[in-house]
Order: sequence, then structure tokens, then C-alpha cells
Amino acid sequence: MNRCPITYELCGTAKYSERGLKMISPRLDHLNDLPYTATELRQEAVNRAKKLSIQGVQPKLSATVSVVHQEFKIVDQFGTYIIKPQNDLFPQLPENEDLTMRMAKIFGLDVPFHGMLYAKDGSLSYFVKRFDRYGKGKKYATEDFAQLTGNTRDTKYRFTMEKLVPVIEEYCSFPAIEKADFFKRVIFCYVTGNEDMHLKNFSLITKNGKTTLTPTYDLLNSSIAIKNPEEEIALTLKGKKSNLKASDFTDYYAKERLQLNEKIIATILGQVQEAALKWKELIEISFLSEEMKEKYFNLLETRLKMF
Repeated sequence: MNRCPITYELCGTAKYSERGLKMISPRLDHLNDLPYTATELRQEAVNRAKKLSIQGVQPKLSATVSVVHQEFKIVDQFGTYIIKPQNDLFPQLPENEDLTMRMAKIFGLDVPFHGMLYAKDGSLSYFVKRFDRYGKGKKYATEDFAQLTGNTRDTKYRFTMEKLVPVIEEYCSFPAIEKADFFKRVIFCYVTGNEDMHLKNFSLITKNGKTTLTPTYDLLNSSIAIKNPEEEIALTLKGKKSNLKASDFTDYYAKERLQLNEKIIATILGQVQEAALKWKELIEISFLSEEMKEKYFNLLETRLKMF
């Protein structure tokens, strides 16, 4: 029996569940495969890279949904979705990112609509709806923390977690709320093995005159995708990127730097433990291989015990 890559529901012999299709569009009753293989999708990403506003190391494509043709169409402009195909260097990144984003939603983080699509060779690609677009070609003002701090793609790792605090305080409409949300994201990334949350993976968005953190994006367990990573986080915390302790996050960063009170910290740590069981159930039914599931379980167990 198949499992829908959009909802994770069992869907019999169909590739997608009816609910999954309706989440893309109420008028969608079928979804054709992407008319490319994983290799061809990566090549398309390279070919279109100069035309797109989407950047990054991982191959990405811009797309829209065509209800008439019952498919996702790759486009150069005005895309409302981002598609990430299988990576030829790191295994199962689409399955990894889709799972981790679902775990973030269970944890209570703001997560845009996302899922996975089949390509013509049977491979899965990850898709996510763009949160910075609305109407036809209109865009919300969005800046990542590299832009806000005068850094570039080349210097996105040369920063500290401590220096991010005044950025939130300066630009956010309600800094106290955003600092608590930011700490929640930092904890989530650590317990799920995301050691690649650099400056370009955190952003602010302005909507209706209010500036907040954007919905989460680029969340994945990079630690299991990369063999034996040397670092645990992308930006230094307390002068280090590895051998971190729970107190570095709670007592030092949350309490001293972010100025969060003990009740807020305790609430967030409690939410981690509450979500843990559901996270494990989700990993079990995910599209990762059994080997990757085991790696995810083991890392998650180790990190959860710290808190």
C-alpha cells in the first residue's frame, strides 16, 4: 500500500491521497509526474540558475501549479513554489527536509505548505510554497540575516549566535515575542541535527506593517546527510561550534543573551519533550531508508537526553 508523499497518509494504489491533492489546489484531482528524471531536474536547475531569484548550494527550481495540466510547471519567473530534486552528493535530502519540516510543525513552529512530488524516474523531489509571494508577481519585503548584518554568501558562517540578538531587537516589531520564537528554532535545529543554520537560513518578513521572523525553511538533519560532521552548529555559540552543553543554550543563550525568563525557557523545553514521541512516530513512517531512519533516531535520542 502506498503512502502519500504530501500527507503521509496511506493511499492504496494511488500515488497521492485525495487530501494531499486538494491541499495543492481544490480543483486538483490528479497530479502528473514531473516530466524529468532527478538528473535532468538538477541540470535544469543549473541551466536556469542565472535567471532565477532562488540561490543556494542545493539545486532549486521555481515552479507554479497548472490545474489545467494537473502538474507542477518549471518556470523562470513568478514561481509560487520551490522544488528541490535529489542531490547527487548527499542522499535523500528531499525526504530528509520534508520530514524535518513536518517535525517543526508538530513542535509549533511556523511552517509553509510543503510535501514531495514524484518525477518520471520515480524519484522524489521536495516542494515548498513560497511565503514571500502573494497576488500575481507581488512580493513581501524579506531580508535574511546575512543581508541585515552586511554579510554575503561567502561570509554567512563568519558570525556568532550572540550577534543575532541585537538584529532581532532592532528590526522586529515585537522583539520579546520573536526572541522566544528564535530560541525555539535554535533548540529545534540542534536536537534535529541541523548544523547548517547559517545567516541566510534565518530571515525577517514585513507584512501589514509588522516585521517578524519568516516561516521556517531549509530545515533538515544535515548531520546524518554528511558523514561525521565536525561541527554541531553553523554559527559560534559561546565561542564554539561543537561540544555544546544544554546550559550553553538555556542558561547562557536563552537567559543571558536573549533575556528570556525561566518560565518561557521551561515551557519551550517542555514542548520539546511533548513533541518527541510524535517525532519518532513520524520518522518511522517517513520516506527515509531504514538506515537513515536509524541514524535520525539515534541522533535525536542523544540530543533529547541533553535537555
